[in-house]
Amino acid sequence: MIEKICVIGLGYIGLPTAALLANRGYKVRGVDVVEETVKIINQGKIHIVEPDLDTFVQSAVNSGNLVAYTEAGESDIFIIAVPTPFKDNNVPNIDYIISATRGIAPYVREGNIIILESTSPVGTTDIMEQTLKDEGIDTSKIYFSHCPERVLPGKIMHELVHNDRIVGGTTKEATELTAKFYESFVSGEVLQTDARTAEMAKLTENSFRDVNIAFANELSMLSEKFGIDVWELIELSNRHPRVNILQPGCGVGGHCIAVDPWFIVDAAKGDAKIIKAAREVNDYKSEWAIEKVKNAALEFGRKHGRKARVACMGLAFKPDIDDLRESPALYITKNLMSDCCDVLAVEPNIKSYDGLEIVNCHDAVKIADIIVFLVSHKEFLGLEIEDSKEVMSFCKMVDRRKEKRK
Repeated sequence: MIEKICVIGLGYIGLPTAALLANRGYKVRGVDVVEETVKIINQGKIHIVEPDLDTFVQSAVNSGNLVAYTEAGESDIFIIAVPTPFKDNNVPNIDYIISATRGIAPYVREGNIIILESTSPVGTTDIMEQTLKDEGIDTSKIYFSHCPERVLPGKIMHELVHNDRIVGGTTKEATELTAKFYESFVSGEVLQTDARTAEMAKLTENSFRDVNIAFANELSMLSEKFGIDVWELIELSNRHPRVNILQPGCGVGGHCIAVDPWFIVDAAKGDAKIIKAAREVNDYKSEWAIEKVKNAALEFGRKHGRKARVACMGLAFKPDIDDLRESPALYITKNLMSDCCDVLAVEPNIKSYDGLEIVNCHDAVKIADIIVFLVSHKEFLGLEIEDSKEVMSFCKMVDRRKEKRK
């Protein structure tokens, strides 16, 4: 009977998962290496922004079913949900997974289920098992599976329950046992496969998204070259019954879409041509945006004899969240901090970041000479902007000034 669960990594996936399971009656030991994070959670509070998460965590902690620690402990199931970034040259880095696996080694017992939820290169679940073998553990009666998270930031608590899940074990028995566990709290369908297919499925999903976004981003740059309004172009093209072009942005961010395709590219050794090209297009879009803003700032300086004040509207990687991981908006903002302009960083979902002074959006549009919309946060809708201000938008934002003139 499964009673105790240990969740390693209390970030954007681990904490919601731990809180959900605790509210379903499981005894959950949350583990994070950051002591401040552990302290905050044990107070029934959260250290990240995610709708409804605060309510889940408070309820879980108050019930006594969720307690956070800096080290693992004995459990029936271990869920590893730690970051999987990449090193220089876009090479995947699974050091956190290996470290987490070694961290649970003293507590693993016969019959335990070990689940990797972190998005990972194909073969990582096998590496976890080998890591425990290297620690001197007999893994013949321990069950290893991969179950990739596939939730949308801003809707995590809903999608953890309602989305279909893919479960792939290193053995058929591991797959079946893990699937049975997920069926205890997931209302979506739990789809069974093997570990390597489950790992590749998550990479495939995000690479598909990346390729489609790259088409939209390339279209936006071509439209600029041809003097065409890309938003109107996409709206018209999407009236075709079999066309659904996505919206362009200032690049692609987040811990999944901006990272996962590189896992395939690295493993394919030159054969993932479309996936690699899409990644390069989406990375280039940020550089293109930087040059556009810099040119506008230089032109302002020539006309007015002073540096332009540029309001960078949004730092998160997508609207209405505080997640800055791999954010192209943050990258653009940092790279605009040069001799050509004074930058006003605007992000309504955070108070501070790495020395950046965060400016209120209403103050920013009053102070700035050039207003650059990088993320379409809800706080930016309906902002009153003077006609004298230059507005540049790399996301779909409504210019209220145009509406007034109609």
